[in-house]
Amino acid sequence: MDPQLLNYYEAIERASADMLCAAREGNWDAVVKLEGACVLLISQLKNAAEDVALADGAHSPQALAAAKAKSRIMQRILVNDAEIRHLAEPWLQDLDDTLAGRRKTLH
Repeated sequence: MDPQLLNYYEAIERASADMLCAAREGNWDAVVKLEGACVLLISQLKNAAEDVALADGAHSPQALAAAKAKSRIMQRILVNDAEIRHLAEPWLQDLDDTLAGRRKTLH
């Protein structure tokens, strides 16, 4: 894998980890901001991937190591995403209730 592409995956992973930290803190504004950064990075990754030609040495030790690194990064991103979604569920339900006019009452 092209080192530039691996850099994009690593940047997406860092943004994902930052999103998770913000979600754990209940800082949903930061989560949304970081999600926008992830969208931009993913778009840049797609464009960069289109520009990278298929390498002849796709099965070289370096290519296999890069593929394993990409796989580990993607797994961590997916784990972060799952936890962010879990943390966001109550917040999203509160938002849905507020938008539907079902405000919480204190008793």
